[in-house]
This record gives sequence, structure tokens and C-alpha cells, in this order.
Amino acid sequence: ILDDPDLKDIDPTVLKHCHAAAATCILEAGKQRADISAISTCLEDCKLDKERIEQFCTEYQKNKDALEILLGSIGRSPLHITDVSWRLEYQIKNNQLHKTYQPSYLVTLNVENSDSGSHPDVSFSCTMEQLQDLVGKLKDAAKSLERATQM
Repeated sequence: ILDDPDLKDIDPTVLKHCHAAAATCILEAGKQRADISAISTCLEDCKLDKERIEQFCTEYQKNKDALEILLGSIGRSPLHITDVSWRLEYQIKNNQLHKTYQPSYLVTLNVENSDSGSHPDVSFSCTMEQLQDLVGKLKDAAKSLERATQM
């Protein structure tokens, strides 16, 4: 979107906010299974002109089925971590063949969703500092949960 020549004169921050607002509107309409009249009313309340409302509703109607399928595939409950594995990776050179000698950790979270069973594992790479930060935040979360259950 930011590379579109028609939008080059618009502030990128405003453009990102508009994109987020439009995406939120589309997702909420899909979640609520809103009909065109409800969407039109909502957009009229937001002071959009009639031509843009009609264009939005036409595009929404064309993609409504695909949106509902996509939203249905997401599921309703968050993923549950069942196991974690990690390994140390040591990068010796970068793409430009400069020596780097940077250690990092490859972490894999085995997850499952109660709605549909297992999911692909979640993998990420992090430095020792990032891993220590993650562990610290997890310990803080565990302490908070422990305090909340003792009340």
C-alpha cells in the first residue's frame, strides 16, 4: 500500500491508521455476519460519502464468503503450549562473507488448539539477551498467576 503511486502524497502514518481501521471494520463485519444495510449504516455514521460506501459494500459482498471461511479457520481458543525444545546456533559468517561469530537460540514451541487438535509448531530465533528477557517475563507471569490463585 505504501508503494502505491496514487497514495504517495498521504502521510504514511495516516495511511497505516486508515488501513488498520478498514481491516478492523471488515473483520468485525465478518465476525458479526453483518448484512449490507448494517455496514452501510455504520459507515454513514462514520461520515463516509455514499459512493465510497457503495464501493466498500460491493467489494465486501464479493469477498464475504472467503472472509467467513478464513475467520472460521482461525478458531476461538488460544494455542496451548505442550512442549518446548531449543538448540544453540552459531553463525560464523553473514551473507557478505564477513565473520560474525554470533550465537543464537532456535526455540520451537509445540502447540495444540483445543478446537482442532495439533497445529504446526511455532519456531523463532533469538539472542541470549532476548531469551533471558522471555524467561524473565514468563517467570513474572507465573508469579502473577500464583498470587491471583491464592486470593
